[in-house]
Amino acid sequence: MITDVRAPLEHQQPYSTAYEHMLEKVRYEGAYPTRERADEAVRLVLAGLGRQLTGDERVDLAARLPLEAARILTKQTPRTQPLGGWAFVKDLAARNGASLATTRWDTGSVLAAVTAHAGPDLITRILNQLPTGYALLFGSAELTPAA
Repeated sequence: MITDVRAPLEHQQPYSTAYEHMLEKVRYEGAYPTRERADEAVRLVLAGLGRQLTGDERVDLAARLPLEAARILTKQTPRTQPLGGWAFVKDLAARNGASLATTRWDTGSVLAAVTAHAGPDLITRILNQLPTGYALLFGSAELTPAA
């Protein structure tokens, strides 16, 4: 359960249609049994991504996400040194108390929805900003220059 980024259920406002659609995409992609489980994954991964992104990429991504998702992303203080892709997954797993496999699944499911909102150009800019290891999390190949 994600306690640092989730309000108690009795205090939550209804979600916007755009966020509901995002949750349904994540629920479908991740084969989650409930919308609440998809929401937990979204909150975990977007909070983690918010700790990694800075600058125009952070602002541009927030502008393209549903308002609720943008708030989760921008509420986080970016790290001075972003984590590599695998370290990112390990950090999320430690914060959530879940297995690495489950957290990797959550990450891929959520970042597929983020990619759909962001578009390929912004995702390319984000991947260029982040350390190696994120491309696969976003569902892309990790390309390296030939030696």
